[in-house]
Amino acid sequence: MNVSIIQYNAGNIFSVANAFRRIGVEPVITDKASVLASSDCVVFPGQGSAHTTMEYLREHSLDRVIRSLRQPILGICVGQQLLCAHSEEGDVDCVGVFPESVRKFSPKSHELKVPEMGWNSLHDISSPLFKGVDDNDFVYFVHSYYVPVCPYTIATANYGLSYSAALHKDNFWTVQFHPEKSGRVGERILENFLNISPTEKLTL
Repeated sequence: MNVSIIQYNAGNIFSVANAFRRIGVEPVITDKASVLASSDCVVFPGQGSAHTTMEYLREHSLDRVIRSLRQPILGICVGQQLLCAHSEEGDVDCVGVFPESVRKFSPKSHELKVPEMGWNSLHDISSPLFKGVDDNDFVYFVHSYYVPVCPYTIATANYGLSYSAALHKDNFWTVQFHPEKSGRVGERILENFLNISPTEKLTL
């Protein structure tokens, strides 16, 4: 299995790579379009500022490369947000795979702090990405922005409101949480991603 992780200024690239090593896969970390295009699947991680990251992606033409890929793609955390059309973080236009806007948490309850940081449970799961994962299983989140529930939502979480914990469109799957920090549940999700077949590259 040839897995590529998109190399850019993301803070969690090496922890994502180590997560794949734990399940027996040695990924390649690269920003070369030819290597990404020839990979069996591609991972788009993210941890940092949407505005700064989009500047980097555009300077290196990676935004166009990402849109052109046809194999299974997994966006993680900010990777999910950047695959949407727009983010309130820095008021920036993003890669645009999902025609959705990313919003900032503004919880009414003072008990809910921003960013959301810690374990939260998944709900409404409905995708081969979550085979063997149950509603109410816990995964690890660190984020201040979220994608509202939309037609592409394949799992939700709740933090003062229900939001998209995962999305799917065509060959793009994304998760707002960090599977690399989510123990056995996270490893199962990464294994499921590697086992996604071409017949599952369909919009829900």
